[in-house]
Amino acid sequence: MIYTLTTNPSIDYIMRLESFEDGKTLRSKTEEKYAGGKGIMVAKILKNLGENPVNLGFIGGFPGEFVKNELRKAGISEHFTPIAEDTRINVKLKYGTETEINAGGPEIRGQEVEDFFKSLDDIKEDDYLVISGSLPKSLDKDFYKKVIETTGAKFSVDIATKEVLDYLEYKPVLLKPNEEELGNIFETEIGSRDEIIKYAKELISLGAQNVIVSLGAYGSIFVDEDKVYKACAIKGELVNSVGAGDSMVGGFIYAISKGYSKLDAYKLSVACGSATAFSPDIASREKIEEILEKVEVREIGN
Repeated sequence: MIYTLTTNPSIDYIMRLESFEDGKTLRSKTEEKYAGGKGIMVAKILKNLGENPVNLGFIGGFPGEFVKNELRKAGISEHFTPIAEDTRINVKLKYGTETEINAGGPEIRGQEVEDFFKSLDDIKEDDYLVISGSLPKSLDKDFYKKVIETTGAKFSVDIATKEVLDYLEYKPVLLKPNEEELGNIFETEIGSRDEIIKYAKELISLGAQNVIVSLGAYGSIFVDEDKVYKACAIKGELVNSVGAGDSMVGGFIYAISKGYSKLDAYKLSVACGSATAFSPDIASREKIEEILEKVEVREIGN
């Protein structure tokens, strides 16, 4: 079983504009609403791949009901912990470029945290737990560590700062920073492919089992204790950057949970990320399979 944890889910409210001008009253061309949050994005790609993930986290108010209803419509299971305050609403403005305004999130109270930890009772050591997204400001900074210790499950964690180093002793199945985030983790500026590989290998030496570094238009690099692979970027029209990284995580965890080789898991990860980037929402299985045929990976080191 694969579980996804989104402690700070959202409604992602997308407004498409002809143009943007500061200080003016503007009118959008179209509006869209999606159930948002990085763990939810992972759950969507897992569902499209044929998995039946369970969403965990905190949910509240009318925005929370919207999120739950959207997941139900998609046939995705959830075991969210109800809270008194409202789930956040994030605004995404699209007008040739993208501007995002993300809310901080609700206050989560002590009893609600206790109720959440009770929801983890069914998770077993051979299950997978995908931990991703920001923590609400009211949760303890070691909240994710407590979740990992409580469940004992195999896990991936998405933290784009040096704090991720504190999780490596737990041996995460996957870390997936982009190039900038990898630099942030080690508080340095990365300027070459050799440096990317060097710092990705450092994550492996500290305990990570697998690392994928996404490089945007330049593809991505995969590193484990034995191999280094490079995937070329796939040509296509960028439609939606939201969820592409989460789709890479979901694709890799799905494949590993099904017994794929690491190389094939990496290829599926690349296909999922690219397919979502070329789709208005999280990619369909048909789009993923179409893109998978175009994935080119070569070994560049060990």
